[in-house]
Amino acid sequence: MKNKSSRSTILLPVFVPAAVIMLLLVIGTAINPESAGELFSTVLSFTTETFGWFYMLAVAIFLMFIIVLAFSSYGSIKLGPDHAEAEYNFLEWFAMLFSAGYGIALLFYGVAEPVIHFASPPLSTPQTIEAAKEAMQIAYFHWGFHIWAIYGVVGLSLAYFSFRHGLPLSMRSTLYPLIGDKIYGPIGHTVDVFAIVGTMFGIATSLGIAVSQINAGVNYLFPNTVPVSMTVQVIIIALVTLAALISVLAGMDKGVKRLSILNMVLATGLMLFVFIVGPTIFILNAFMENTGSYLGNIVERTFSLQAYQSSDWIGSWTLFIFAWTIAWAPFVGLFIAKISRGRTIREFVLGVMLVPTFFTFFWFAVFGDTALHMIMVDGYDALITEVQNNQAIALFKLLENLPFSQIVSSLTVLLIITFFVTSSDSGSLVIDSLAAGGRSDTPWWQRTFWVVTEGAVAAVLLVAGGLTALQTAAIVSALPFAVIILISIFGMWRALRIEGHRNQSLGNDNRIPPHLLKPSAWRERIDYMTDKPTRDKVLSYIQETIMPSMVEVSEKFAETGWTTEVNYDAINNRAVLELQRGSDVEFWYEVRLSEHDTPDYYTEDNADKLPQQHDHRAEVYLRRGGQTYDLYGYESESVINDIIDQFEKYLHFVNVSPDILPWRMQEHDEDITLEQGSVFDK
Repeated sequence: MKNKSSRSTILLPVFVPAAVIMLLLVIGTAINPESAGELFSTVLSFTTETFGWFYMLAVAIFLMFIIVLAFSSYGSIKLGPDHAEAEYNFLEWFAMLFSAGYGIALLFYGVAEPVIHFASPPLSTPQTIEAAKEAMQIAYFHWGFHIWAIYGVVGLSLAYFSFRHGLPLSMRSTLYPLIGDKIYGPIGHTVDVFAIVGTMFGIATSLGIAVSQINAGVNYLFPNTVPVSMTVQVIIIALVTLAALISVLAGMDKGVKRLSILNMVLATGLMLFVFIVGPTIFILNAFMENTGSYLGNIVERTFSLQAYQSSDWIGSWTLFIFAWTIAWAPFVGLFIAKISRGRTIREFVLGVMLVPTFFTFFWFAVFGDTALHMIMVDGYDALITEVQNNQAIALFKLLENLPFSQIVSSLTVLLIITFFVTSSDSGSLVIDSLAAGGRSDTPWWQRTFWVVTEGAVAAVLLVAGGLTALQTAAIVSALPFAVIILISIFGMWRALRIEGHRNQSLGNDNRIPPHLLKPSAWRERIDYMTDKPTRDKVLSYIQETIMPSMVEVSEKFAETGWTTEVNYDAINNRAVLELQRGSDVEFWYEVRLSEHDTPDYYTEDNADKLPQQHDHRAEVYLRRGGQTYDLYGYESESVINDIIDQFEKYLHFVNVSPDILPWRMQEHDEDITLEQGSVFDK
């Protein structure tokens, strides 16, 4: 029998086309790198000139959509069942967001981009105060809200459809409201192939940039030992790919999470060091001014394409960075979706948009404004020439003029390497999941294949055309995926409208209506509320009152032609009633034993009356998750009426809803253990 850890989970209609495209690129470029380099340059010019307007419009739509969503009535919807809790605390969540998002980019462009724009601004006179202001505004614009809006839209769509509706954690799932079960056919396969190709090129671009900076850093530390050359960079790719392979085989929690936290600590430490030993007051003043200028000009810059100027600046910078981000979006989006289960839409959007963005602003203020201060105030004009000649050396030339430069530069090289590793291992986990139809339980050899492929693609692109080849790969692969993201936005909005109908139909008052209670039952209710039951009492109640009530309801619905099923799950201590007619109406009513901390209103005076330290309840769960009310103590008739009342609300939703979505959330319910082959393993 095959070992489960080595059993293939490959989805062939996705894996084969994606793998073939990657292999053809690697082989073709390796055979004739010069011709490939010329082709990359031609394609880059054509794409930026022809589709530049589309990239800018698409990113503007992404930003407007996610802002509207955060402050709409849909913001309170959970990315998972209603009772789901966040899996990672805020610090862990932010650390992984930061590492996955653009850690390499900040290290590479934090000094280089402001200096280059200061020396050659698109609008201002070079090397003036106005050029300095424009340089920082451009850097903020390139790495601010727009970047995280792209990541956020993709990540939010993936998390919502997977954790809220039980669909595969895959790009195809975002189209479910538009094409239904066709996402499991050729259309869905094609979407995932584009996602894999885009992710691969996006990661390859990042790895190519990172390896050039690693080479520059090692050369700076050991100038007589390690030269700056293509051979050295290919060797570095091979070595760091091996490290990424070790990390990815360790899994999300052991490998990626620990490296992400290490990245965050090192990056924050480096930033604070430069902030303290650099021109601190100038940095703070510039940070405030740059942020205000960015916010004041954000609309104009969002739609600016320099249509009245003959320049390739917009294609080399803004379009490249936005397209690079779109190409990265399947990777980063799926990764942050995986770590965001249990958060509300509003928490997700505000966390993803605000925290990383303002951290980035401060990063550019620390490194970019320190570099500009060295040039404008300290007279270090040579920094401009050095950065123009080799952008990868920019950060190290800045550190050279600060205390403890050798030690700090060594730690910076280590930081770049760990960012390289986290980008590679996180990306391979995501690509592997996409190629397996959204599954995460993939064998080690599949993950190995994608890690090695990432390194190979980065190496051949770097050899064939350097930065131009990397830019071309990112921009071209982003074009079809930008279209897919726009379609997914429409699909998610439609799904949220359906959810709005559901919430309106089901109502927000999760209590048994008073008219369902017998007038004589109030004394018993007080007894139940003040004398909390033991675990055994609640279990007996579920078995002796809830189950017979469900059976009665089931039998009556069966008489009217409904398909019914009642089950008791002893593993998870729950009773479940299912009602179905046809393929559109499926009602789920569950009563589950739940355990909570003892309420605060039990004081020391009556604490001795408690038979245990926990509060046990018989809570109601529907398809969308826990409803936070307790049935314990209600008689059978009241239970039956509650089932019928909830069913009536659901039936009303089905009748008025413009469409139906799946609500299969059991696999994302952390309180439930499903055994393979059981009646609940569906």
